[in-house]
Amino acid sequence: MADILCANNINKSFGDKKVLAGVNVTLAEGELVALLGASGCGKTTLLNILSGLLEPDEGAVTIGGHDITGKTGQMAYMQQKDLLLDHKKVIDNVALPLRLSGLSKKEAREAAAPYFETFGLSGTELQYPAQLSGGMRQRAALLRTYLCKKPVALLDEPFGALDMITRKKMQSWYLDVMDKIRLSTILVTHDVDEAILLADRVLILAGSPATVVNEIVIDAAKPRHEEFLLSDAFLSYKRMISSEIVV
Repeated sequence: MADILCANNINKSFGDKKVLAGVNVTLAEGELVALLGASGCGKTTLLNILSGLLEPDEGAVTIGGHDITGKTGQMAYMQQKDLLLDHKKVIDNVALPLRLSGLSKKEAREAAAPYFETFGLSGTELQYPAQLSGGMRQRAALLRTYLCKKPVALLDEPFGALDMITRKKMQSWYLDVMDKIRLSTILVTHDVDEAILLADRVLILAGSPATVVNEIVIDAAKPRHEEFLLSDAFLSYKRMISSEIVV
């Protein structure tokens, strides 16, 4: 399968501090790649470069062979905070990308409505964000990201702010949704279990400056659920990955 996204030889410094050195990332259509590393290793900096919010000192980012280095609006980007607008109803929050693309409020609502069932949000359309649980808010934010209709989604620790029980439920739910929509995704996380559970491939960022020190293919059928976390295969992946991450 051809790569939809390529980031080649990405280097980035802030002042005298070099953060990224020779980082290479590829993403195939429908694939989920996890960027895994200790806190502060440069994962979010890399995501900001992929999204165009930052320009690399060296290197290039391409989608479908087209250079998009330093250009924003080419990918959907979901940060850890859901960033829902409190004064707008849930359906208007998730339909915001459709409104920005030129659809009327009525058209945007009609286009967004069919996805509420897929994303487990049925019945919340006319509620406000304050009426939703943390997990439901993240589902709404993920639906809004999907409705951006970009070829690649960047997710920066989307479940990191949730409590452990809600996080586990969201991970399981997300696998089911991804099985249906096959959104090409780069997921940033520092959670080894989450990376193994969700990803097709795990790229490990380590060092100072950071570079990709290993790529691990998670050869396990999806969707993966609770029993996979107890399997010998899962524990083997976890030992392999944990040995490479320096906190």
